[in-house]
Amino acid sequence: MHASDVERALAVNAGLEGTDLHRGMMLEGEQNTPFRISPEPFWIDEALYRTIESLGPHLLAFYEAANRLYLRSVRGSAPDWVRDYLERGKSETVLDYQKMRRFRTDLPVIIRPDIIPTDDGFVVSELDSVPGGFGLLAALSRQYAALGYELVGGADGIVHGFWDAVASLAEGMPDPLVAVAVSDESDAYRGEMAWLTGRLGEMGRRAVTVHPRELRFQEDGLYVEHDGRPQKVDVLYRFFELFDLKNIPKIDLILYAIRKETVRATPPLKSHLEEKLLMALLHHGALKPFWLEQLGEERYELFKRVFPMSWVMDPRPLPPHAEIPGLSVGGVPVSDWRQLKTATQRERELVIKPSGYSPQAWGSRGVKIGHDLPQDEWAEGVEQALEAFETTPHVLQRFHKGRKFTVRYYDFEEKSVKSMPARVRLCPYYFVVGGEVRLGGILATAVSLDKKVIHGMSEAVMAPVAVRR
Repeated sequence: MHASDVERALAVNAGLEGTDLHRGMMLEGEQNTPFRISPEPFWIDEALYRTIESLGPHLLAFYEAANRLYLRSVRGSAPDWVRDYLERGKSETVLDYQKMRRFRTDLPVIIRPDIIPTDDGFVVSELDSVPGGFGLLAALSRQYAALGYELVGGADGIVHGFWDAVASLAEGMPDPLVAVAVSDESDAYRGEMAWLTGRLGEMGRRAVTVHPRELRFQEDGLYVEHDGRPQKVDVLYRFFELFDLKNIPKIDLILYAIRKETVRATPPLKSHLEEKLLMALLHHGALKPFWLEQLGEERYELFKRVFPMSWVMDPRPLPPHAEIPGLSVGGVPVSDWRQLKTATQRERELVIKPSGYSPQAWGSRGVKIGHDLPQDEWAEGVEQALEAFETTPHVLQRFHKGRKFTVRYYDFEEKSVKSMPARVRLCPYYFVVGGEVRLGGILATAVSLDKKVIHGMSEAVMAPVAVRR
């Protein structure tokens, strides 16, 4: 006998009881998640799945190229303005570490794009190399797989992918200890990281989630309390933001251990790989020869298609004969960003975002969607972005409307399954192991059509992805 939709949704909810997946968020009544629960995975077709699966190696190539671009700019063999943009507002500590020769080829081992399916394909609206959500997806995947669904990545694709990626950094160690350090600023994700390392423990792996203050420093490295005794950490997974380093307990000792290579740390301390303005650099005509050399024509054209047109909001005056390519207001090319203040609602189908290295640059914080704001608020947003340039450069991005889907969720008040027309964000999690890229799973987030920004919220439906074959 097949379970009903209601029974399946309630089974998922029951399986998540006590997981503390989203700390500090209010739960309603019997509900164990701060988002809506679907009775089934989010379904995509085979063609979209194949495209997403093949995207991973391309994104790794993009990160490799972006890393080279920055380092070449530092050395003087690429335009200096690239370095200037990517270093604005950064601390000396971060700049010192990202230029160290011993770390120059280090790249993130987890890559997560934000994919928005559109009527004519999809766009990659953002890239995140310090992503949250994979512990949540791992926990959800266990529940939906238990109901018999064949998910992208299976029941434990995220768990295996995470372990293989981080453990591969501890070269030659058959049984490394991995510590996931979660800061106060990232506290909302502590529950999902604890679930993930707990699951790894069940599999016989040595993994623990800690607060940075729990790390103990000794001359030969960092130690944590594990299985009742202090044990040396082999790999430190950094779940804290580079802009927040000054607030991290024991950060000087942690950085010393990283510099002396008594512990391997990932994601690498490279703020230039955590900037949204990398997409603007991809679209910059002056850098086309570099991107073609590094990526090849096919990959370059792919990124030109899937990365929304983006610009760095640099307030410095242009020469009188110059204009900002691809932007116009009232049919007149834009030569001063402040012209955007008078754009019509149709003309301002644009998004302003902090590029990175700021509390406003993650989640949906700091995002301003032009056609969703009154004229005066949009004008204020333009001005604020320009004024912030010295410390937090902002990017302007072309808005792409998501395709309409219908998703279902369980309503805990009415005790029934309801349908919701929605737009969806797909977040695939790719794991890099020895230069190879593996897709561990995909998290779908669906919000109602009136929401312009798609992110996890109480009214969002969140579920793992499966392929309808």
